[in-house]
Amino acid sequence: MTSELSPQYQPAAIERDIYARWLADRAFIAEPSSVTAARPAFTVVMPPPNTTAVLHMGHGLNNTVQDVIVRWRRMAGDETLWVPGTDHAGIATQNVVEKQLAQEGVSRFDLGREAFVQRTVDFVERTGGIILQQLEAIGASCDWSRTAYTLSPELSRAVREAFVRLYDAGLIYRGHRVIHWCPRCLTSLSDEEAEGRETHGKLYKIAYRMVGSPEQSLVVATTRPETMLGDVAVAVNPADGRYRSLIGKRVILPLVGVELPVTADEYADPEFGTGVVKITPAHDANDFEVGRRHGLPTPVVIDEHGVVREVEDAAGRVPAEVEGLDRFEARDRVVERLRAVGALVSAEPHTHNVRFCYRCDTVVEPRLSDQWFVRMAPLAAPALEAVRDRTIRILPERWEAVYVNWLEGIRDWNISRQLWWGHRIPVWYCDRCGGEPIVRREDPEKCERCGGAVRQDEDVLDTWFSSWLWPLSTLGWPNETPDLDAFYPTDTLVTAPEILFFWVARMIMAGYYFLARPPFRSVYLTGTVRDLQHRKMSKSLGNGIDPLDVVRLYGADALRYTVLAGMGLGTDVMLDPDNLEQSFSPGRNFATKLWNIGRFLLANIGEGPVRAVKDIEPERLTRADEWILHCVDLAVRDCEAALGPARPADGAHWSDRELRAGLRLNEYIERARRFVWNELADWYLESTKQRLAKPDEAEVARAVLVHVFDQGLRLLHPAVPFITEALWQRLPVPGRRQGDLLARAEWPTVRWSGAAVAGSAGMRRRRSEERSREFDSFVVDTVTAIRRLRAEYNVPPGTVTDVALVPDDHAATDLRALDEERALVGHLARSNVRVSQTAPTGPWAQELIGPLHLYLGLADAIDLEKECARLSNDLAQLNKQLGSLTERLSNKQFTDRAKPEVVEAERRKHSEWTTRRDQLEQKKRTLCGA
Repeated sequence: MTSELSPQYQPAAIERDIYARWLADRAFIAEPSSVTAARPAFTVVMPPPNTTAVLHMGHGLNNTVQDVIVRWRRMAGDETLWVPGTDHAGIATQNVVEKQLAQEGVSRFDLGREAFVQRTVDFVERTGGIILQQLEAIGASCDWSRTAYTLSPELSRAVREAFVRLYDAGLIYRGHRVIHWCPRCLTSLSDEEAEGRETHGKLYKIAYRMVGSPEQSLVVATTRPETMLGDVAVAVNPADGRYRSLIGKRVILPLVGVELPVTADEYADPEFGTGVVKITPAHDANDFEVGRRHGLPTPVVIDEHGVVREVEDAAGRVPAEVEGLDRFEARDRVVERLRAVGALVSAEPHTHNVRFCYRCDTVVEPRLSDQWFVRMAPLAAPALEAVRDRTIRILPERWEAVYVNWLEGIRDWNISRQLWWGHRIPVWYCDRCGGEPIVRREDPEKCERCGGAVRQDEDVLDTWFSSWLWPLSTLGWPNETPDLDAFYPTDTLVTAPEILFFWVARMIMAGYYFLARPPFRSVYLTGTVRDLQHRKMSKSLGNGIDPLDVVRLYGADALRYTVLAGMGLGTDVMLDPDNLEQSFSPGRNFATKLWNIGRFLLANIGEGPVRAVKDIEPERLTRADEWILHCVDLAVRDCEAALGPARPADGAHWSDRELRAGLRLNEYIERARRFVWNELADWYLESTKQRLAKPDEAEVARAVLVHVFDQGLRLLHPAVPFITEALWQRLPVPGRRQGDLLARAEWPTVRWSGAAVAGSAGMRRRRSEERSREFDSFVVDTVTAIRRLRAEYNVPPGTVTDVALVPDDHAATDLRALDEERALVGHLARSNVRVSQTAPTGPWAQELIGPLHLYLGLADAIDLEKECARLSNDLAQLNKQLGSLTERLSNKQFTDRAKPEVVEAERRKHSEWTTRRDQLEQKKRTLCGA
């Protein structure tokens, strides 16, 4: 059996074959017909990566977390479905294809729409599944038979259905307003896609001369002087007494000479700049609202490419020297001209919020445009209530307030994009009769009113309009499917906090609007993978880590273990991209240790059949057996507490305790590791070595060893699935059938599951717990103390020491039990151990361990003369330092004049040194008699 295990763990030799076996045995397939009250569904939908994406550490972290949860619930007995898929990613994918075309010297306009879309389809077919194949390499246990794609015919049908329903309900409308525009991508963006960043710029103050009073002027403050060419008014706050008398008068727009009214509006902030603001309705969303309130015109002076020119209703407004310039170059030219004519009052450094395109990092341009919008307030109300009434929980909890704040101030969602790649908006127009837009689920062949030809809206829908339907559409909506009936609502959504608004909140809105139920019960927002400089890993910074490099070098389990061990609830994971060996050493070292534990255990239990622990007569179990079985119970309970409740207990609302419980995956993996590495390997495995060589004791020891290692592998499997499966397949687990997989094995259960066990079982439980406590006290604590004393007194590792155990209260101590464990203590601590009625005399180190006085003989273990000389020297040095420190603290000049934190630090040092001196003096008395 052990001959099949290589001396070193070689993940590359096993991982591919193990994953292939999982797939061949349909280990990850979920069946709606298998869902019952006794076997509830548990569903996770994968945040769909872009079709252009390749695996990065963010994906590695996110999908490892999902896989741990999914594997845990599958083992726990749920009919578990993990839905994978990809997103067509409108802007991102179109940008990639356009860059390819640019390298060929052509643009999408040279190809035309139909050819460009086909080019993009071909590209996606080549690359779209790559990241899903890479996710297999890290062990993702998805039901690949249900792989979804947001632009597939099935999901496209859901998108059209949602659009038509919302339009018919008056929640989708066509609006003419200022939106966020990307001059690079040539499309509008939603509020969330235009990312605000603190940017260092300038605040320009410009003098607008009063009509009829050229010596008098109003000074306007702006960060964007190039847009002044589109000014239609200046505004002051009606409560601002400085300008009240000027309301209704007119000023002259510098460089252009157009007269503008002085308007009163509360939008003008008396505290900002000069308290006077320019109103440019076509190039600022707030100005647009001011313009609508006052019936002002909307001249457009910047085109879709960010070039300054007379676009619409702007005749005579753009000077020849500015015409055709990029907006930022035009800004510099406008400032030069203002300075030349004496209208520039000042240009001061100013930090302000500037929006950037979330895809190409171009500065976004506010632009007046016709777009399609969704009315969000009616949709947001139930989504807000779902979090407030605890139907849905968000972890970490701090994100709840962010979510609530965004929904309370939500604005309508701009869903149209001026792209060619994506879902075409299902709206058609008839140029003959010019009636209302035609909105249909299926493409109309002609106008239903006049029979004329129809043309479809040129725009496509925002990518997130298909993504917000993901939990519904992937399960078959709008059809009533067995999947939708069995697996909706889903359970845990694992994603990144940066798409809390883009995606998470909108999915909740869609779930309530279209199915009147939440799309999931928990939202777990992971941290971010960062380098040691706390920078987010990214391709642009060159600080990323390719997870496949880690898998190739150290194995998928090493990657998974490392990220799990390093992540608290919602905290960032720190990794060094320049030192993969150091970054992933925790996972690599653990896998190596687990492999070695398995090799040693399998070599020692032999080849014969093993009895089940439940069939072993209770009286044949030793204290060590009872102790490790108790450790298994505690480990299972602790791991389950860390993983938390899978769903709210009442099926609807999370309780206060449940709201904050679970998904502490670092605590889960640490507890499972501690059981296998420390309790099983360091203590129990060592305690069985002698028993395995004795025929009358081997049967029980083998049974318990196999049972607890089996349970440990089950606990660890969700985190490190490959190595646990490989070891479990070789472990002679009683009752296992040919072809069984750990991936579908049962989650461990505790022996004593009830709060109270009555009758003989209760007596058995109490006896088991008592014997476990005795092992803790008489073996674990005692051996630990002996090892600590040996290290403290520098006893050479190979030296066998004498140990005397003297009960503090003979009547309260089970001397027979203590004597029975004496030999095991001696074996584990390299000592000759005796139980004594009285304390020994001479150079013995001592320590009180619970009810026992422990004495470690030193006379024959160390060079007493040499050790006494060393202690005398250390004590003299410490007393000298302590004397100087005491004198300093007695000096009022020091304590009164030094910084309080310095004085406090010196006092702490004095306390620590005093304690250390007392310890050295006690050691010297013990060894040297003085």
